[in-house]
Amino acid sequence: MIERHITFTVSPDQASDFERFFTERYRPAMAASPGYVRVDLLREAEDATKYQMVLRFQDLDASVGWRTSPVHQGLQPDLNALVSNSAVQAYEVIA
Repeated sequence: MIERHITFTVSPDQASDFERFFTERYRPAMAASPGYVRVDLLREAEDATKYQMVLRFQDLDASVGWRTSPVHQGLQPDLNALVSNSAVQAYEVIA
């Protein structure tokens, strides 16, 4: 299983739009992707401008398939308009 963590910085005036985008557009699109397992959006308790998206896929191929899919690529411009920066880290789930 592959887990990806994406850290986003979102300005306070964009926070509700970012959360709505995730709930209404991003999560449903990802859920239809082959090999999808789960996605969660977390907001830091001490800094409301920081979010962590945690995604799980059955394997690396499924994760790459989502990232390179036309659906994901189509969502990127709207996502990028809502965040000031992001960082991605991938993990192999061991236990």
